[in-house]
Amino acid sequence: MKRMLLIKHLTANNCVLLREGKKHSLYKNMSNGKFTAVPRHPDIQEITVKKICNQLDIPISKIN
Repeated sequence: MKRMLLIKHLTANNCVLLREGKKHSLYKNMSNGKFTAVPRHPDIQEITVKKICNQLDIPISKIN
């Protein structure tokens, strides 16, 4: 999945960017306070997308 599609999915589910790191961006779900790191690669593997969505407790994105 393209990183920008994942970012759009996160923001649509009430997640905001907390800070940028060298290799990851930190996102927080404002609804429940959970947060996770999102890699800064142009393409992110589907297994990683599923883990990110599960960690933030949001629906799993099925956009390719």
